[in-house]
Amino acid sequence: MRVESVMTRGVVTVPEHVSAEDAHAMMLERRIHHLVVLDRLRRVVGLVSDRDLGGRNGFRLRDGHAVTEFMTREVASARTEDTVRSVANKLRGRAIGCLPVFDGAQLVGIVTVTDLLDMIGRGMTREAPRSDRGRVNEPRKRNPRPARRA
Repeated sequence: MRVESVMTRGVVTVPEHVSAEDAHAMMLERRIHHLVVLDRLRRVVGLVSDRDLGGRNGFRLRDGHAVTEFMTREVASARTEDTVRSVANKLRGRAIGCLPVFDGAQLVGIVTVTDLLDMIGRGMTREAPRSDRGRVNEPRKRNPRPARRA
């Protein structure tokens, strides 16, 4: 299964000069936990999470600061053709909550741990491998009971 089938397509982005408080308010309003940060040329320059911004009680931390002061600059990413397994392993291995998804150089989505959990909760729908198609389960053979002695 490819990441493009589980990613969220409407990526919420913010410019790098936006205030940290405005970024946090946007997350609360949209009920999301991550924002992709773009420069003036609309290139991805970072990623910021609600945790980076101090969560609900982090007003003092955010007050008077720009989102660039909190964002992660070296952003791990995924490509639309990556497998869900490889993306899950990248998230797990780096202990991160999301990956921006690119098709070539274009940002086309974001995949989060929540997206992967939703996929598991719904049940993965994928075709059975060729070797399993059409196979009929044979009934189990029962062991004969030993003869009773009189």
